[in-house]
Formats: sequence, structure tokens, C-alpha cells
Amino acid sequence: MKQGRTLEELGTELQRQRNARQDFVADSRTLTFATEDGGSRLSMRGKLLDFGVNPLAHQQISTRLGIPLRYYQRMQKEAPVLLDSNVNNWLQQSRDRRMLRIMDGNVRAFLSDRYRRLDNLELCAAVLPIIKDMKGAVIESCEITDTHLYLKVINRRMKAEVTVGDAVQAGFVITNSEVGLGNLTVEPMIFRLVCRNGMIVKDFSQKKRHVGRQVENYDTAYELYSDETLAQDDKAFFMKVADTVRCAVDESKFMLTVGKMQEAMQIPLEHQPMEEVRLLADSFNLTENEQGDIFRQLFLSGDNTRYGLLNAVTAASQNVADYERATELERIGGEILALPGKSAAPLALPGGNVTPFRKEMAS
Repeated sequence: MKQGRTLEELGTELQRQRNARQDFVADSRTLTFATEDGGSRLSMRGKLLDFGVNPLAHQQISTRLGIPLRYYQRMQKEAPVLLDSNVNNWLQQSRDRRMLRIMDGNVRAFLSDRYRRLDNLELCAAVLPIIKDMKGAVIESCEITDTHLYLKVINRRMKAEVTVGDAVQAGFVITNSEVGLGNLTVEPMIFRLVCRNGMIVKDFSQKKRHVGRQVENYDTAYELYSDETLAQDDKAFFMKVADTVRCAVDESKFMLTVGKMQEAMQIPLEHQPMEEVRLLADSFNLTENEQGDIFRQLFLSGDNTRYGLLNAVTAASQNVADYERATELERIGGEILALPGKSAAPLALPGGNVTPFRKEMAS
């Protein structure tokens, strides 16, 4: 499992981000977009405020205004005046209100005014005491990226052997995005001790969408704060999240996953290892470096079964520089395990619906 920050470093960065962030809701007609040599700026008329625009916010502006992203990016490079004209015209035409999430003087997200802020600092405040009280639970890895928070937890007391000498432990990963890139999720995880790989299990996940009430304020542009009503709503919500975390490590579900791993050991790859990796790459858009590393891990293991393939993918995740991409490879390992057939070829792309995680108390 790829390592990120220490828990202390994570806390320091979350507090820094809390101090550096601002959130505004503005009528789109009060916004002005301008591109300069140093990049694009988004201004709010009447507030005398303007901010830089991060790459993700550019993508969200493109999507919201119906400007194809490739054309948007081409205008950024070759015709910035045309880009400004397009964006400003459609901002005036859209007649809606947008939430602008600001960090370090830049727009990091351009969202609906119904977006519910489920922020990382409050999430950690709710779940870390629960994790601390869970017997055998340790945070094996954690990280905060530009778009996501990750907490990967292993329960050392819940352990089983896939085969003699190949032990795994139960765990879960908590993921949250403050910028509109996905739900707050709690997903089961398997930690393989022999190589310290993590695999995120496709089944039994719990998710919560960032959708709330429309912000009720009729000013053309204003800054959002955590008022008392929002604080009470968030408290109730995070209490539910805490309950979900308490039940995230379920022995019966863990043993079902171990059973699937044992079955995967009996399913030989239908193609030569290099062809299997190529088929995998077609399904999950693997880079050439990722393909090479997965093939190398598969070759070194000598295990030409579905179990060997999923372990090769999760082992390769440790060598990826980007923490988010490493986590995605851990999910791909879970996708391979979930395949119903005898071949790794007909893989479905990740990101589908997840099965709701029933709230059962772990034994």
C-alpha cells in the first residue's frame, strides 16, 4: 500500500486549508472571466474580489457552460480572447447561482449552489476518535490531495489465510472530495501481509452524496459560513458516518471476500500474461509504465491465475508516484476479483454503482 502523509502531517495540512479557504455563492451574471499572461481570473462584481482558476475549476466551468473541453483547452492555448468571450457570454445567459470554493486565492471548484459542503476537517474530527477506539484498528496510510482525502484503516485483529502462509487482514478506506469529484464513501479493503498490498473491495460500500438544500440568500454574491443550522445538520450527518465506520469491518463480509480470493486462485488466465495485461490496459486505460510494472509483478510471482493478476495490479500501485492513481489501481484489483467469468478480458470500467453497505455491528 502506497504511503502518504503521517497523521500529524495530515492534521496540520487540514488546519492550514481550513484557514486558507473561502466559499462564495454568486449569481453567474455577476461573474467576469479574463485570461492574462499568468492564467485565467474569475472576478465577482460588487465584491472587488478576483481569483485565479485551477485546472479542475476550468473543467467544471467548461462542463457547466456546455463548452466542449477539448475546444475550451484549445482556446486557452491559442485564442484566449475568444475563450473569455465564450465564457462571459454563457455566464450571462445561464442565469443560475454557482458555489465558488476558494483555496489559496484560487477557484478550486465551480459547483452548484445545492452542493453540500462535507469537509475533510469535520470528517476527520468525527471518525478518528471512532477509529482510535476500534480494537486492533490502525491507520495504515492517509493522504490529502488537490481533490480527495484518503484514510486507509486496517484491523489487525481480523485476519485470515487465503492459503498457507498468505495472510490477509480486513480494513476499509474512507474517501471524500471537497471539490465535487465524488461522494463521501466508506469502502471495504483487504490488506495482504506478505507484500503489504491493499485491495479495495467492490462490494459492500457506503456512500453519501454532496447534495443539500439550495442556499437561501438573494444577494448577488456573498460568502458562505458554517451557520448554526448547517452545523447542526453536519453534526447529525457525521454521527451517521461515525456509525457506518464502526460497522465497516464486518467479519462475515470479510470472509466472503477471502472466499472469492481463494476461488480466484483456481481460475487460470485464459491468455498469455502479456496479453492479459494488454486487455486489462484496454479496459482501465493503463499507461505503458503501469502495464510494464504489472507484467513484471505477474512474471516475478509466477502466478498465472486471476489471483496472481489482481495481486500484480495492487503490487504495482506501490510504484505509482501519484497517490490518487495508486488508489485507483487498488480499486482495479477489486474489480478483477469481482469478475463473474473465467477471463480477465471482459472487464467493466470502474465507477459504477456500489452496493449499499448494511449497517451491521462487527463482531
